[in-house]
Amino acid sequence: MTKQEAFAAAGRSAIQQNLQGIIAFLKNYPPFDQMGDEHLHFLVNNSQLLFFSQGEVIISPHDGPVDDFYIVKQGHIHGIRQAGESPTFEISTGECFPIAALLAERATYTDHIAAEDSFCLKLGKAYFVKLLGQCEYFRDFCVRGISSLLDAATQKVQLNAAESLGSQYSMNTQLVDLISRPAVSCAPDLPLQQAVQLMHEHAIGSLAIVDPQALPLGIFTLRDLRRVIADPHTNLLAPISNFMTASPFGLRPSASAFDAALAMTERHIAHVLLVENNKLAGVISERDLFALQRVDLVHLARTIRHASSLSMLVNLRDEVKELVDRMIAHGASPEQITHLVTLLNDHTVCRVIELCIAQFGDPGVPFTWVVFGSEARREQTLHTDQDNGILFDAKDAQQANAIRSKLLPLAREINIALDKCGFTLCKGNIMAGNPELCLSALEWESRFSQCVRNATPENLLKSTIYFDFRAVWGDVEPIKHLRQQLISMIQDDKAFQRLLADNALQHKPALGGIFRDFAVSKRGASKDTLDLKTQGLAPFVDGIRVLALSNGITEVNTLKRIRSLVNKRIIDRLDGDAYAEAYHFVQLIRMQQHQQQARNQLRYSNRIYPDELNHLDRRILRESFRQAQRLQASLSFRYKL
Repeated sequence: MTKQEAFAAAGRSAIQQNLQGIIAFLKNYPPFDQMGDEHLHFLVNNSQLLFFSQGEVIISPHDGPVDDFYIVKQGHIHGIRQAGESPTFEISTGECFPIAALLAERATYTDHIAAEDSFCLKLGKAYFVKLLGQCEYFRDFCVRGISSLLDAATQKVQLNAAESLGSQYSMNTQLVDLISRPAVSCAPDLPLQQAVQLMHEHAIGSLAIVDPQALPLGIFTLRDLRRVIADPHTNLLAPISNFMTASPFGLRPSASAFDAALAMTERHIAHVLLVENNKLAGVISERDLFALQRVDLVHLARTIRHASSLSMLVNLRDEVKELVDRMIAHGASPEQITHLVTLLNDHTVCRVIELCIAQFGDPGVPFTWVVFGSEARREQTLHTDQDNGILFDAKDAQQANAIRSKLLPLAREINIALDKCGFTLCKGNIMAGNPELCLSALEWESRFSQCVRNATPENLLKSTIYFDFRAVWGDVEPIKHLRQQLISMIQDDKAFQRLLADNALQHKPALGGIFRDFAVSKRGASKDTLDLKTQGLAPFVDGIRVLALSNGITEVNTLKRIRSLVNKRIIDRLDGDAYAEAYHFVQLIRMQQHQQQARNQLRYSNRIYPDELNHLDRRILRESFRQAQRLQASLSFRYKL
């Protein structure tokens, strides 16, 4: 018997002597915790238990195509691309490797080295392939990696929220499944009186107007009816086409309930036409969504926009919290929920501005209310402070000063009112009531130019605050122009791009070393915690912003920027998917924490105790931080930092 054969025999013997103990160990870690006993016995019975001393190379790119699948039983494994470099990744107890190389039948890209004395289960390739064919859950995990873990984590969050609501309805349900009756339609030449009679006979709140091929031309609703009846000159015999709303908004029947609710909220409409192959397929009303979803997004948004007082807006904030709970339970993703929260916040901001103008007087000067940061990116959670400013038109400095003096008193009142609504005052005074943030379009352009041309540490910090911006109230065209100006400045300045990239590396993901999964605070009130915003989300937000601005992408939302970067082939599609999923999960953990804090009436905080997370969440969070680390490593390589 050769030495290698003796080691293999000893490894198999070690397995057989502790078969049940190893199976019990595997059941603590995904994907093995979801696999049946039959598949676990197959895996363990055909494995060897091997020991690797610290510094020993387990797999190397020089070995050629991979022949074995490994599970870490005890210890840590580092992935290192070149000798002397920091580890590219770390594999901990209960995790497995190298799945991608096995599936692709290729060599690994990195050396897998024992970071400390470690024990691993080794399963030969032939048995690995057989297990893939036998166990659907194992195959899904191997093919989809973190995506399958993320699905499991998201389902747990949804289940917890749904238990408190007693509802099993999914926001991802297709609209075609919500159609309760065939759509009622008419030709455009039908007289108004007969069209109204048709609505009455069918007890419906809307009537679709179609051409002979069933292509929707318009829609007539009860809201339109009130308008035409109020006009004493209305001719009841005139064709319905004279009164309909032309070019009505439509969605495909395969669109989701969330898509319809969001469209109704954004467009201030109560009906959405379903259109398939240019033909009317149905009509979904807000009542359909209310009755089936029990999610009153449209109603809440409308109530906010028509609130009669500031105190009413303050009281509505509790309903926003409850709505987020329902959205999580109904299957909405973090991206959808942050979009929703931002949308309701936008409505609140608009109504606060209108109420303040009514109370304190119209300054008589057109202006645009601008938001920065997470609100601009539509990535707000319940925990948010104010980052806003004002843009107005002025031909020179003298006129700008005169206009500013009229706007600042109103801006300060708006900031105070928003604070009462739960948008806390910004500690850094990044608010419209600050004269430094109430600027003409020319002054904003000069401010941005100064940040780019004179890249001091202070200006680089400002760029992370100001370069994500969006109009919420007022004319949006000056904002579009300002964004194009900013992108042109950055695209023409490679040196600034490099400085911006270097600045994006300042917030490191909270990854620990061999002895701890995460880097946590070691003292003070925040001892043993990490900050999900600065140590989890910021590396993605800052890094993706650099790539987007440098490559002419006008999107502001982080996930949309990632998709645009993938479409422009700036980053690889697989990398983009990994970044998006990692960002998605960190946001999910943060949102879950804020909801828990709201329910317990605790102060909002982005700090978590990672040791209190379950194993699945810890593992995905650690993998998410590794993706942030990979993004930062790619920035370092791209900009030679």
